[in-house]
Amino acid sequence: MTLPARVFACGFSLNKLRLLRRFAGDSTVHSVRSAGRIPSGSTLLLWGSTPPPPGLAADVALIRVEDGFLRSVGLGAELARPLSWVLDRTGMYYDATRPSDLFTPQLLARAAALRKRIVASGITKYSVGERAWRRPGRARVILVPGQVESDASLRLGAPTLRTNLALVRAVREANPDACLVYKPHPDVAAGLRARGKDEQQVRGWCDEVVTDVAMGTLLEQVDEVHVLTSLAGFEALLRGRLVACYGLPFYAGWGLTQDVEPLPRRRRRLSVNELVAGTLIAYPTYVSRRTGRYISPEQALDELLAWREAAGQPNRAWQQLRRAVLRLTVARP
Repeated sequence: MTLPARVFACGFSLNKLRLLRRFAGDSTVHSVRSAGRIPSGSTLLLWGSTPPPPGLAADVALIRVEDGFLRSVGLGAELARPLSWVLDRTGMYYDATRPSDLFTPQLLARAAALRKRIVASGITKYSVGERAWRRPGRARVILVPGQVESDASLRLGAPTLRTNLALVRAVREANPDACLVYKPHPDVAAGLRARGKDEQQVRGWCDEVVTDVAMGTLLEQVDEVHVLTSLAGFEALLRGRLVACYGLPFYAGWGLTQDVEPLPRRRRRLSVNELVAGTLIAYPTYVSRRTGRYISPEQALDELLAWREAAGQPNRAWQQLRRAVLRLTVARP
């Protein structure tokens, strides 16, 4: 998406504002807190589900900004710099209550090739986790990814179940004989975001809890993935896994998932490659860590692979110290 020469921004932290200026390219970004400083006919960028400031002129164009789906090697809560953001003029991909700019049925051959490379490389949104994991010797293994319960994707995309414990209980009740593997959200496992309500009770409803295992490693070995709105469901679709949605993520309602919640607004049927074309090619904006310039998703994948290779094994002492500082300064519920 090409931005006007001058844009205004609201709802961005200082760190996100710094990143926004990189993503904006040649556009000048003015940070504002009130509608009075935003001229009529201009463009306002909002982070995520941030509401527009009261009194905003009706002819101000709104563009919402969020993390893209191939983001970084490292956690956003640890301030790992993102390679991709999405800019949406209509809504936001996790908001099941309204449309977004996400899906376009184009570039399917390119999408198929990109999907194949992502799966082969094991790259996921954060690409963290070091431990090996072996599938339990059970006939049916279901992965249940946890989420940060204060996130907007649950507030806007989970009309019934909204906690990790409620999800795991629902999955267990529907699948009493399956092996359930629960993976807490990496921000929560790192202590950078708060645990969900009664999340410690999850152990009583699942067979195994895994933390420092890469999502790609798990997705290659499980049979099914059951989610509220977690991006892990999308990553599972890339790998041909059965995905059951108990909420309304952006990839639900297109005929690719088993949906517990109805979503009549989505009437089209998409292939996985159409979903990839919209989600990874047409929708996000990618910016190079090296040059600060716009790059393609294929180039972003190249950079992520090089980043992961260069990162190697983390220095545990430094990682713990960094996380302790972040808990005191930027960690949030």
